[in-house]
Amino acid sequence: MITVLVAYAGKRGGTRGIAEVIGEELRAAEFAVDVRDAAEVDGVAEYGAVVVGSALYYARWRPEAVRLLERNTEALRARPVWLFHSGPCGPGANLARVSLPARVTLLAAAIDAGRTETFGGRLDPALADGVLEKLLARGNRVGDFRDWHRIRAWARDIGRRVRSRVAI
Repeated sequence: MITVLVAYAGKRGGTRGIAEVIGEELRAAEFAVDVRDAAEVDGVAEYGAVVVGSALYYARWRPEAVRLLERNTEALRARPVWLFHSGPCGPGANLARVSLPARVTLLAAAIDAGRTETFGGRLDPALADGVLEKLLARGNRVGDFRDWHRIRAWARDIGRRVRSRVAI
């Protein structure tokens, strides 16, 4: 059985929630799945495919996710990899396509990752800490903008691609 790693990095649980749903869909497609915090991933050698996601903060990936890609570049080249990030909030959040930060773009190219997907994020005023976040938490960016249908469809597509790659 193919084991898929779904690693995530975030501060307030929104990206973890996306990773868990991706894991659920891959399990439903009969893959073994480990959903883990990127900071706790030492290596990827035991996985047949890898999904890495990060929350976007000020157009940057969390350092834990970047370090996972940096430390495992060689091993990631040998398996299919998909990247996602979450973070746009407010009206149109699920229409936004956010470019990868420069360092992550280079890493994605080095490992030949599939196209990065952008998912809407979640902004809970009770969890906002910091001047900018508190200001944003007063406007129309407040709420949960994660599109579960789209996230599940993306995860199912990953499952089909992993299965077809292995079958070849």
